Amino acid sequence: MIGTIFDIKEMAVHDGPGIRTTVFFKGCPLRCKWCHNPEGLSVKPQVMWKKARCLNCGSCRKACEHEECRPFGRCIHACPENCLEITGREVSSRELAAELRQSAEILGDEFGGFTFSGGEPLAQPEFLLELMAELQGFHLCIETSGYAQADVFRSVIGKLDFVIMDVKLADTELHRAYTGVDNGQILENLRVLQQSGPPHVIRTPLIPGITDTGENLNAIEELVGESVWEKIPFNAAAGAKYEMLGMEWFLKK
Repeated sequence: MIGTIFDIKEMAVHDGPGIRTTVFFKGCPLRCKWCHNPEGLSVKPQVMWKKARCLNCGSCRKACEHEECRPFGRCIHACPENCLEITGREVSSRELAAELRQSAEILGDEFGGFTFSGGEPLAQPEFLLELMAELQGFHLCIETSGYAQADVFRSVIGKLDFVIMDVKLADTELHRAYTGVDNGQILENLRVLQQSGPPHVIRTPLIPGITDTGENLNAIEELVGESVWEKIPFNAAAGAKYEMLGMEWFLKK
């Protein structure tokens, strides 16, 4: 099975128990206005342009014969300042698992396990399940919005050792306005996780004036119940990625 990822982060300490390797899946069905990984939204590989370093020499716009450059309409190898970077690559579950196992060998007994993040890992369920099977025996964790069909959600969490799940907004209309999707399926999957899932943590990103309101946090607290609940500070530095991708950032002042 072929899937698309956009990053692998080794020595991760905030993505589940222990020192971990986090795999970032490309593609997400949500469009959160504050998304701090905009390069993970589209499932397709994209060019990131580092404008501050650009000489405007036009070298990347000249015709080239590189097969890998054709989808982007520019030569990704020609820039003298290395201003162009491709985010996203296709890889088979078997190849990726072999690559990941090598990173685990470096830490030996100190290695905590693998975490699947994104984007949204549940948006590539077949690839995710195959990768998890290839990595059987390691501690496996997911960071997810919880937005997936119930059968997909159940099949994945049933094979995991730990789940980190976002609950961003309790109100359905606000959730649709700020993420582009209804939260009904997310809340249904939250109940499944709480009733029959593995150990888990619920996280809420604190977005100023959107998710950090008293009304929203009080409502989420009721939904969370006895689950562990973490409130994550807003990271404004992520806005720089939007310009590199030619995208508009909703929270830009």
